[in-house]
This record gives sequence, structure tokens and C-alpha cells, in this order.
Amino acid sequence: MTVSPYLKSIYRSHTCDDLRATEAGATVTLSGWVLRKRDHGGVVFVDLRDNYGQTQVVFNEAGRADIQDVRVESVIKVTGKVVKRDAAMINTKIPTGEVEVHCEHLEVLTTAEVLPFQVAEDDKAPEPTRLTYRFLDLRRDKVHENILLRSRVIKRIRELLHDRNFNEFQTPILTSSSPEGARDFLVPSRFHPGKFFALPQAPQQFKQLLMVSGFDRYFQIAPCFRDEDPRADRSPGEFYQLDMEMSFVEQEDVFKVGEEVLYELFRTFAKEPVTPAPFVRIPYDEAMRTFGSDKPDYRNPLRLSDVTGAFAECSFQVFKKVIADGGEIFAIPMPVMAAPARKYFDDTIELFTKWSGQGLAYLIYEEGGWRGSIQKFVGPAEQEKLIAQLDLKPGQVVFLGAGKAKQILPYLGRLRNKLGEDFKLLTGGYHFCWVTDFPMYEYDEDLKQVVFSHNPFSMPQGGMEALQTMDPLAIKAYQYDIVCNGYELSSGAIRNHQPEIMYKAFAIAGYDQAQVDEKFGGMIKAFKFGAPPHGGMAPGIDRIVMLLAQENAIRDVIAFPMAQSVEDLLMGAPSVPSEKALREVHIRVVMPENPAKAHGA
Repeated sequence: MTVSPYLKSIYRSHTCDDLRATEAGATVTLSGWVLRKRDHGGVVFVDLRDNYGQTQVVFNEAGRADIQDVRVESVIKVTGKVVKRDAAMINTKIPTGEVEVHCEHLEVLTTAEVLPFQVAEDDKAPEPTRLTYRFLDLRRDKVHENILLRSRVIKRIRELLHDRNFNEFQTPILTSSSPEGARDFLVPSRFHPGKFFALPQAPQQFKQLLMVSGFDRYFQIAPCFRDEDPRADRSPGEFYQLDMEMSFVEQEDVFKVGEEVLYELFRTFAKEPVTPAPFVRIPYDEAMRTFGSDKPDYRNPLRLSDVTGAFAECSFQVFKKVIADGGEIFAIPMPVMAAPARKYFDDTIELFTKWSGQGLAYLIYEEGGWRGSIQKFVGPAEQEKLIAQLDLKPGQVVFLGAGKAKQILPYLGRLRNKLGEDFKLLTGGYHFCWVTDFPMYEYDEDLKQVVFSHNPFSMPQGGMEALQTMDPLAIKAYQYDIVCNGYELSSGAIRNHQPEIMYKAFAIAGYDQAQVDEKFGGMIKAFKFGAPPHGGMAPGIDRIVMLLAQENAIRDVIAFPMAQSVEDLLMGAPSVPSEKALREVHIRVVMPENPAKAHGA
């Protein structure tokens, strides 16, 4: 096998993945970590591992004493002859499995201490221990491969975008605060007492300024910082996104590039089928009413249906009151199947009530009639309407939830996900969709005012006329997400590039012109000197790699993630600065009365 000349050194003539039967008889030098040791009497077998793979090294009688006391995960250098294994001893699980190296010289480069957990095997070490010794965790095959996959994914992204006339630029890390919807990380200024930089939640304004500067197509693998609570699919504090922007485009142009790049990227690395372009498109309102989520998982065949009409005249007081108060009844019909045990229904209802504070009903349609939690309240008229509307067949279960759509739909969407998993209804592969036509504004019950729903820099559909004549809560934005298998991979928008429309859009959300000039003066100023129509998107690198690696937690595809406690357990961050460091940036720390609850303030 051809060995890269860039990898050869005094420590190795080959990597631990290079050797094949064609090298039999050659004298080679390998270096790496002792993954496993097996003492078979007069012979010790060592699995030697480096970044590229592993090779079995044999220590016969003469070398047995030298390797005997070397702990696993120590780093060694061996020189010896490549020998073909007997046919019965070939290891088909590794590329080097046809050969082994018979050691003639051993040099211990560094000795490992006793391990806090096993590297060669998964011993279910707790997460805090794994993250405290993350450098050991990263040696494990699966985690190690995930980080290498991440590198290959980013390399492929760059290739795909350069092929499409994009240029890679870097934007500032120290910048000003921006209303992206999350808390900023603030950095005190030594030169300007009392003033703070903010770490960018996204390079939003800068990438738009690059379009105004005439660069036409931009991208970067951008670090973003948001002081948010941790989740399995969201890293606390920081994440990376493929930030991209294009000039002289409308929504369809962005969709074309997004579909091409993501399809080619997933097709390159995915182990399962990938839905080709064009991706399914679904408006936000329809997504919420059909899936109970703006992140619909198309692998799940279950759909929500509005069955309010079927219960308009029913005797069930709970449903009657909901309808009278302007609420709706939604159903989730299951496929034909053997009805689960009563305990499953009871547990599911209890869980749904815990989530939502609201009840859940169910009906079972059978050859001989109906049964379920509200069967006695459902007369022949309601039964016929449900059968007709939902096209029910005997053997189907129907779950029913009631309430104001905005309150009940997200919980029914969560139930839909649970049912799909519980009954193994999800199909394989990667299923993409666009969610389009997001609302421009929403009403904030706490602030008692209209606020931006998502990105404030999006162009409202209908432009100035819509802002001047429509109910703000009815205005849609040229805003879209790409969703894959229930995960939001990207948000994006066609941008508002006209100063007068931007002033009006912000005025509806409670910002006067002076505030807009103060917060976004650089961008507003630029727009007054000629701005092209532009738009873009920003797929999340971490989530893309998580899906491709078929992991459930984003920390498993990040080299040095924070713990769920929002701490770097390896490096000991955050830490307490010295009084001198605080004085230099003009900061005095005032501790909260209850530090444990300070993050929720």
C-alpha cells in the first residue's frame, strides 16, 4: 500500500492502517498507543493504534519482558518484520487484519498512568468523568471517527461552495449586541470603561455588509455564541454554522443552492438514502397544524387532523367548552394495529398532562364498535364523521387533544414524535423539507406588545404596503428553515435591504428610528449607499455531523464540548478572575443571593 510521504518520520515508516499482505517480509517502524494487550503465555499480542487505524504487534519470548509492564494507552515505537497471519487468524474487522508485525525493537515514548475509564471498551463511564478526561474519550473509536467525519464534512462543504462561486471570508468575533433572540456573551472593554463587546450570535450584519460591499457570494464556517440553556441537539454557549449569503437573488435561488449543497453533502457521507431535490415545501402554519411542529419529521407517517367539526354537536362537556371558547379538536389517527394495553393509554395520558397541563382522550375503532376513554360521549353522528374524515379502518386508534391551537399543537406534535418512536413507525433515510412563510411578528404576553418572531432583518412579504396596511400578526416574512428528520438544520431569509422598510418593520416591534440608528447604524448607513437584493441561510455544522454520525447528542461530534452544567470540565472554565484582572477591565462582581438560581434571572 502506498504510504503518504508527509506521514513518514523517524517515528514511523507506515501508519497503523497501512500494512497489507503485499508488505510481508518488510521491516517497518510504527508508533502509536497501546490499545489492548493479550498475554498468551510466551507471546504478548498488542493492538497498536494511531489516528489512522490499528495493527497487531507480536512480542515473542525475547521482547515479552519489555512490553509486560507497559500500561495500555502508553505511547510506543516498534520496529519489526511484517508477517502474514495464518488463514484462521485473519481479522476481517480491520484493514490490516491479514498481517502482524513481529517486534524486534521497542521504545516506550511515554508511559500512561492508571486510566480513569477504559478506552478500548465502553465501560459506561459517567459523562462528567468522560469530559474531564476528554482527551482519552476522543481516543475511543466512535468519538474519534466522529471528529474526523466533522473535518471531512467541512472540507466537502468548502469544495461545494467554491464550485458555486462562493468566497470564504472571516467576520469579527468582538462586535456589538444584536437582537437575535438569545442572551449575548459580553466582553468588557479595557479601553472604554463601562462599555462591552458582544460575541456574535451570528455574523448577520457583517454578511449583509459584505453583500453591500459587492462581494456577491460569501460563506464561512462561523463560530456563533449564544448564552442559552443546553439541550441534546444544542451546545451550550457556542456552535458552528455554515454561514452563507448571496446577492441579486430571490427565495428560489437560495433554495436551489441550499438543496444542491445539502443533498451532495449528505449523499457523500450518509449511510442511508437521502431524499433528492426538490425538497418538500410546507408553510409554517400548515406545518404546525399537520405535524404540531415547525420541525416536521417526515420519517413519521402520523399526521394531525382538525376534527372540530365532527364534535360540534357532541355531548362531551370538555370538548363543548373548548369549541365555545374558540378552541379546536385535533386527532392523531394511528395505523391499523393491535391496540396497546390499557396501561399504555393511562401512562401516555399522564405524560401528556404533565407536558401540557391539559387532557388527552383516545378512541379505538373496532369491527364491533368503539371503545376508549370518551366512547360513551361519542354518538353515531360523531362516529360517522370521524370515520369519513379520517378514513378510519377497524383496528385504528385515534388520540384526541383539545384547546387553543397555539397552546395545544406543540404538545400534540411532541406526542406524535413519541407515538412514532414507541410503535417503530419511522422509516429510514434522511428526509429534508423546507418550512416557509414564517410569521414576521408575534405577540409577547409578558411584554404586552408585538415583537419579531425570528430574524428582524427579514423582508416582509408585501413589503412596505403590508407593513402599513396589514395586521402585524398576519404578515409573513420571506423566511425559511431546512429541516431534516425532525431537526432544524438551517434558518434563512431574503433580507430587508431598504432603509425605509427596515425603519417601519422595527417601528412595529417598538423601536423608534433613533434606536434603530443606534443599534444598527452601520448597516442602515450602508443601505443608504446602494444595497443589492440579497438573502442566505446558515446550516448548523454540529447538527449536520450529528445526523451523519447517527448520534443522538451533539456533544459526541464536538471535540471539546461543555458539560450539561455549562462548564468546561477539562480546562476548568468558567473560572474566577483575579482582582487585578477585574480592575483592568473596570468590573466589580456582585454575587447573587442564590448563585444556584442565577442563570434563570
